[in-house]
Amino acid sequence: MEERSAGMWPRPTPLVGDTTSARERADDPSGWAFGDDVIEALDAVIAGRRDIRRFRPDPVPSDLLTEVLTAGHRAPSVGHSQPWRFIVVRDPSVRDRAAHLADRARLDQAALLTNDRAARMLDLKLEGLREAPVGVVVVCDRRTPAAGVLGRATFPDADLWSCATAIENMWLAARARGLGMGWVTLFDPDELSSLLGLPEDVVPMGWMCLGWPDERPPTPGLERAAWSKRLPLEDVVMEDRWFENVDAWAPTAPVSHLGAAHVGDGTHAGHVAQALPAESLVAATDTADGLLSPAESLGVLDRVVSRVEALGRGVMPLTGTLVLVGAAHPVAALGVSAFEERVTRDVLEAAVAGSAMGAVAARSAGLGLVVIDAGVPGEKPVGGALPARPLDLRGDLSTTDALTRADVDRLLATGRRLGEGAARTGLVALGEVGIGNTTVAAALACAVTGLSPLDAVGVGAGADSDIVERKRTVVEQALARIGPRATAWRADPADLLAAVGGAEIALLTGVVLGAASGGAPVVLDGLAGSLPGVLAVSIEPSVQSHLIAGQRSRERAHAEVLRLLGLEPLLSLRLRAGEGVGAALAASLVLQGLKIRRGVARTQ
Repeated sequence: MEERSAGMWPRPTPLVGDTTSARERADDPSGWAFGDDVIEALDAVIAGRRDIRRFRPDPVPSDLLTEVLTAGHRAPSVGHSQPWRFIVVRDPSVRDRAAHLADRARLDQAALLTNDRAARMLDLKLEGLREAPVGVVVVCDRRTPAAGVLGRATFPDADLWSCATAIENMWLAARARGLGMGWVTLFDPDELSSLLGLPEDVVPMGWMCLGWPDERPPTPGLERAAWSKRLPLEDVVMEDRWFENVDAWAPTAPVSHLGAAHVGDGTHAGHVAQALPAESLVAATDTADGLLSPAESLGVLDRVVSRVEALGRGVMPLTGTLVLVGAAHPVAALGVSAFEERVTRDVLEAAVAGSAMGAVAARSAGLGLVVIDAGVPGEKPVGGALPARPLDLRGDLSTTDALTRADVDRLLATGRRLGEGAARTGLVALGEVGIGNTTVAAALACAVTGLSPLDAVGVGAGADSDIVERKRTVVEQALARIGPRATAWRADPADLLAAVGGAEIALLTGVVLGAASGGAPVVLDGLAGSLPGVLAVSIEPSVQSHLIAGQRSRERAHAEVLRLLGLEPLLSLRLRAGEGVGAALAASLVLQGLKIRRGVARTQ
């Protein structure tokens, strides 16, 4: 039996929980510390944590993923509420749709910044959604009332902070195991919630890209890019209170770079576009890194070329096709154009002869040409053009639908077949011609972007103020006539095409879908030549990774459409030519970029 001093009894030691005594803790206040080797390792992991944006496509073993998630689940939480939930995303189509949302949010963010900061931001690679093999979306379940959770009655957002600690745990656990993780918050939270089907009051904290890193940065990326630098510790530490008086030291406010102005499921049958393969995109980036040239020295063009090479898996032909579609529009009879309707037929006949501006631009760019008559003026189709005329009567937008639904479905199906055929040649560029189609494009743009007719209606070639006013009136009447159909377009894009579209835009929407299903990049043109991209993405979201913004015209509506698509334009020349001229010029740049990529000396 244990000896004891007179009047002293052995301390009851609990069989569970903390077995130490107050005397032991007083005798050795630092006795809970780990050894120096553990401390040094932890400091190294913390110092080496990086926001990774480039990833290898190699899979993450399930046991490692479980270890990272377990670390997140061991985070501290207010009132031991454990509000985090982890949504593991591997589906390429979901990742591709998320990447589209991030592309768009990136452009929105840049639009708020000063010109210099916007340009520098757009130069940065800010996410690896398409490359990383695994996405983990950390969400916070806020459905429990704050007053019912110990510690949240006074700090209601402490549940969000708890989820942030889970993310940090995951980040450090991943780094220690050689994995890379990047925290992507380039999302509209409501759009990300919709993509993942989150219930109300379950909010996303961001998308964590997880995988083997394809970069090993010694310092934080934004420091390396001279975006900002880490503040000295003494600049962020105060004692006892916030120093506000001018005689005392006080930290400076964080720097703001705001600009001065800123104080559905597919419904049509057919093959569908595949998500951009992560391994192909990584391989294309690897090739670029091996060139005798600084990384991304061609700027926006470099990123486009990498995407094109990824789609072609490194064997994309150095050719392509301009698909030029012409159509008549009854709305032209309402005085919305400065030119006679016969001009549409004249241009299409000249295109067949090889002398229209679009045809010459295509030939100069090394592109083939397919000319399609989708209902130009005249009883007979244009000789030499592929006929794809609507069978039913067409309306003037203002009082009746532009097309019947049956014609829209036929045009989409025809366009798909043509797009699949054009995809075999390489790049597919879009071109259109049709007197009155700027009014059609403005009506469509108002519906898909939410712009008012006042902002969306452009001047158009040769138009005067009276013509512009008539165009705005027609667009207002068309939007008022279709009512809720204008806001429900994502659920049924074909219905919007029937309501206020045009035959050439409907057919080109099908071309985009068909070309993307064939694995081809699609080069968009001006406003009317970019709207098929928006409508195609609504039908099949994976199409977005196939799209290239050839140019940005002077119209505000076009800039909004490109923002909606999350695309940066290659050119900004204030073109008004139509006919696919801008798309052909941009396609020429892309083909030159491919030749440069393939011809530049390699490094070891």
